[in-house]
Amino acid sequence: MHMSAQTHYQAELDAGRFCIQRCPQCERHVFAPRELCPHCGAGPLRWVKASGLGTVYSASTIHRKNDAGGNYNVALIDLDEGVRMMSRVEGVVPEAVRIGQRVQAHVAQQDGRGLVLFRPVQPQQGGAA
Repeated sequence: MHMSAQTHYQAELDAGRFCIQRCPQCERHVFAPRELCPHCGAGPLRWVKASGLGTVYSASTIHRKNDAGGNYNVALIDLDEGVRMMSRVEGVVPEAVRIGQRVQAHVAQQDGRGLVLFRPVQPQQGGAA
């Protein structure tokens, strides 16, 4: 039985793994999940573990009343693999998410389903003087 690309992606997340696709022909990464490479048309695409490292491309704060859960952000993240995805950055107040900020993905579980969320990467301390 063939599993669709979206179903496979969600099954990996549900198991706690963040995977994206890579084309065996042109070797470019692909996101959102699909059956054929959008760059060269080759298929089938391979599933690979994502590094999870990325940079905030854009972010918006969604304002809600506190009794509705409070504010949250929606961010576009450019993964180091060269693909862009929409998610949220957690661990900071929504208004503190900045364009160019480095982030690291993690798989969270919500209502029994896996989803990709991001946390800020702390800058390296120290170094040569």
